[in-house]
Formats: sequence, C-alpha cells, structure tokens
Amino acid sequence: MSHKAGFVNIIGNPNVGKSTLMNAFIGEKLSIITSKAQTTRHRILGIVNGEDFQVILSDTPGIIKPAYELQASMMDFVKSAFDDADVLIYMVEIGEQELKDEAFFNKITNSKIPVLLLLNKIDKSDQAQLESQVALWSSKVPNAEIFPISALEGFNVKEVFGRIIELLPMSPAFYPKDQLTDKPERFFVNETIREKILMHYKKEIPYAVEIDTEEFFEEDNIIRMRSVIMVERETQKGIIIGHKGSALKRVGMESRKDLEKFFGKQVHLELYVKVNKNWRSNQRQLKRFGYNQ
Repeated sequence: MSHKAGFVNIIGNPNVGKSTLMNAFIGEKLSIITSKAQTTRHRILGIVNGEDFQVILSDTPGIIKPAYELQASMMDFVKSAFDDADVLIYMVEIGEQELKDEAFFNKITNSKIPVLLLLNKIDKSDQAQLESQVALWSSKVPNAEIFPISALEGFNVKEVFGRIIELLPMSPAFYPKDQLTDKPERFFVNETIREKILMHYKKEIPYAVEIDTEEFFEEDNIIRMRSVIMVERETQKGIIIGHKGSALKRVGMESRKDLEKFFGKQVHLELYVKVNKNWRSNQRQLKRFGYNQ
C-alpha cells in the first residue's frame, strides 16, 4: 500500500489562531492558547496518523521583531520552519493586511513548496469583507491556495486537512504510528502552568516567566510533579504568589485539573517560585530551557 508522510509547518503573526488550528487537526490540546501575543515560544510538533499517511504538523511562535534574546530564539524556530516543510501553511486573520516581517513574507511568496493561505476567524466577518480579503491576499501571495476557515468553530478545517494529505509526498512514516508529539511529558507540564500564568497575570509578568519541572514521578495511579516558576525580579515573585499564596494556589489548582485530563490519571503538583535574574537575555539559561538549540 502506498503511504504519504511529510512536514506541514504553520506560520503567521501572533494571535492569528495557529495553535487553535494545530489542536483542531490533532484532536488533542498540545499547544497552549490564550488571547495574549507570544503565547507559543517553542516549535511544537503534533503528529496525525492514518493508515496510509502521517502528517507532522509544526506550530511556531508568532512572527515579531525581536526585542531581547528569548524573542530572537523564538524567531529562529520560525526560520527553521522554512527548512524542512513539505507544505507551508501561512495563516492570517480577517482584517489583517501584512506580515510583520518583510523577509519572512518574501520567503513565502517565493516558496517552491505548496503554500496554503488560511484566512482565519471568518466567523467574525460578513460576505463583503471576506470577498475583499480573499482578493487582497490573492494579489499579495499569488502562489498560495486560499482557504477561508474558522479554526475555533471547525469551519473548513477538514477540507484543509484533506488538501494537505493530497499535497504530501510519498514517504514512509518518520515517527512511530502511536506517537503524538516530539516533546517530552515535562514540556506539557511546563506549558500548562505557563498557560495559567498567561491567563491570570497582566503586563510584563507572563513574559518574564519560565517553568522548570524538576521532578516527574509516575506511579500506577498518580503522577507526582514538582515545578518551579522562574521570574526575573523579587517584585514579580510576590505578584505570582499573591496575598497569602492565593494567586499561586489558583495556578496550581487549575494546572492540576488540566494535567489530570491530559495524562488521564491523578496528579499531585507542587509549585515553587524562584528569582532567576534576566534569564531572557542569558544565553546559558535560554539553552537550559530549550531555546538556542
């Protein structure tokens, strides 16, 4: 039997719905989703297997102009998405006019591989706006096939996935057929905790945070975890903990519920907060947290 397999990489501006789309394709929540920009920091692979295909999806950080080392590393993940893609998904949302980085845009318009331009959040538009947006993007990216979609509502998602499979090259599977992602379990613990911090804290706090799961012990009926929330300053530590520990307790409780759903068993989660000064600009620290690989 013939078999197709390939890498499908999703790029676009922050907050256009890349993570929502990837989770919709996979049917599992691998990428965290919040309304804040720069929610995705890493390049996360999600694998969808069928009898005669394997689609390796790659969610990447939103394209920005880097202001510090961490953001520069995030943009390296985006650059790498051009290197190994068999199909490139360029995602925009209704009302958008341009990609924030001209060099990336030129790479898309000059791409030799198939480009699918997904016009997302069409549930927030009317027919006239949709038609003008399709015309705009058709002229800007003439080498792309355009699909209006709503990743959140699931509109046209199956059709896009079907087209992806059509475009994939003939190839054996790259990963075992029961594998869902390339990331270890601790990565999803870290991301789940970070998602709660993005949801509940304002201003600079979520961007100054990194999570390090120091212990992960799985028993028959329970997983015991110990995670450290790293911040850059003492004042941030106080804000994360909150009055009598109330804010940290909420993060822990909500994270534990999500992790129990993700792992399908009881979770015991211990959370601590530590100051790790200027980790976002420290090459050694960034490497430790999985950036600058």
